[in-house]
Amino acid sequence: MPPRHLIYEELVRRKAAGLKSFAVLVDPDKTSVDQVAALTEKAEKSKVDFFLVGGSLVVSTHLEALIEAIKRSTNIPVVLFPGSPSQVTPAADALLYLSLISGRNPELLIGQHVISAPTVKKSGLEIIPTGYMVVDGGVPTTVSYISHANPLPANKNEIAVCTAMAGEMLGLKLIYLDAGSGAMNPVPASMIQAVSEQIQVPLIVGGGITTPQKAMENCRSGADLIVVGNAIEKDIDLVRSISEAVHSVSRS
Repeated sequence: MPPRHLIYEELVRRKAAGLKSFAVLVDPDKTSVDQVAALTEKAEKSKVDFFLVGGSLVVSTHLEALIEAIKRSTNIPVVLFPGSPSQVTPAADALLYLSLISGRNPELLIGQHVISAPTVKKSGLEIIPTGYMVVDGGVPTTVSYISHANPLPANKNEIAVCTAMAGEMLGLKLIYLDAGSGAMNPVPASMIQAVSEQIQVPLIVGGGITTPQKAMENCRSGADLIVVGNAIEKDIDLVRSISEAVHSVSRS
């Protein structure tokens, strides 16, 4: 496990070494504390690199208890993937401080960050500024509905590339391409490749990844960190096969 406050440095190191990473996304609305032991055991055996915890809504009230249970069960780092300022707890190791750069909603570009800044700064979490880019996954997703922002067209690689470049030049430390939970179509491999070729910061890809083959394709296209949540909620055995697929690219 990377020391606290060094998760970003670990991502950069792994990218420089050509190593791919795999994160399991845990939605507190779909995962109970009682399910944590089975999940973390599977993740440990499958050599999962990170847990991402959060969601677009999170109507449950056990976010902190869930993270604490994960931390008791494993040394795998826990990174918050918040859908709102309320989804911040010092129980985690790091926070993806998301700016929705693919949309034009000022609240999700900077507005909610202003509100959450004092709490976030006091949390002691490692804060990782992240350019969040929602890509059309073929069906309406919770994140596109909640954000009041149209997703990037899946067939417009040039828009994605310019958006990612702008985010990097503004100082964002990660770029996250996301088709959204339950997406019919994942982020196109051609878009991943086009973006990865034009940025230096680590590239995260998630949404609609349901098979080891798709995870492997995304890694070969330039993704540095693969995030899978919805598919694993339906079939926990995918943790091992997708993790093996992601890490096999690292060895190739």
